[in-house]
Amino acid sequence: MSAMSSSAISSPCIKACMLDPASKLCRGCGRSMTEIARWGSMSEAERLAIMARLPERLAARSA
Repeated sequence: MSAMSSSAISSPCIKACMLDPASKLCRGCGRSMTEIARWGSMSEAERLAIMARLPERLAARSA
């Protein structure tokens, strides 16, 4: 059995929510507003795929 409860949802949220006006991405986690809004209804595979891209998004934003 996994350490994560079946009801837990993976999330990159660090509770530092602020939309970057240039990139339209959250400055805390790197997700778009659409991704944030849909997060709870996405499959775990969809969430993991987005989370895999977030480090690159955040690095590009700060470059």
